[in-house]
Amino acid sequence: MPANSNVYTDSEVQRWYKPPDNLALSADEVHVWRASLNQLHLTLQYLHGILASEERERAARFYFERDRNNFIASRGLLRVILGRYLNLQPGRLQIKYSSYGKPFLADDCGGEWLRFNVSHSGELALYAFSRGRELGIDIEEIRPEIAHQQIAADFFSKQEIDALRALPAHLQQEAFFLCWTRKEAYIKGIGKGLSFPLHSFDVSLTPGAPASLLAVRGDAEEAAHWTLQALEPGPNYRATLVVEGRGWQLKCLRWND
Repeated sequence: MPANSNVYTDSEVQRWYKPPDNLALSADEVHVWRASLNQLHLTLQYLHGILASEERERAARFYFERDRNNFIASRGLLRVILGRYLNLQPGRLQIKYSSYGKPFLADDCGGEWLRFNVSHSGELALYAFSRGRELGIDIEEIRPEIAHQQIAADFFSKQEIDALRALPAHLQQEAFFLCWTRKEAYIKGIGKGLSFPLHSFDVSLTPGAPASLLAVRGDAEEAAHWTLQALEPGPNYRATLVVEGRGWQLKCLRWND
């Protein structure tokens, strides 16, 4: 498949490969890992043990056990994977957060070159990594109850709402989640989160069409600075990767799930 191609044809199924023993990340690569959050009890105990104290405190505040375990698994697996790239003990990594909540590594443990982003929904998590390229990733479990016109009207741009309504009814649910993941991934990529108005930029949403950032109001050149890649993490999930620049190659890896 060509570098950063956005569309998988009917004859192409996105494959998630077992990572090599000697893990390396070159300057022209972006790695995306898929992991199940359904971890065995002993694994959860280990992952809990490598979390930072503030992460353990946050985990303890979840009321439901499932939410607590998913948080522990998603954060713990992030540390394990980061440790593999950096050849460092997972528990020693210093993960910090920008004023908008975007995670990054301290400079003395890889932050000067390794970029990453995380998303989880339902029982799956996705982790994206690059050398120096800003990126964002979003995964959503398809839940028909939230794919309705009012949410679109509240969070999508006028152009996106018009495009959604113009589609046949049987395509609108798929289009909703394509649009949602693309918008979420972009605002995570630029590192501004929900402080950046969701109606101030447009993404493609037609099922089967390439994933793309179409326009950002107030900056005619911004859309050309980012590449969007549709992902297929599993049945009943949609996901999008957003990467700064072009000319990179995607590698999809799987945690032992």
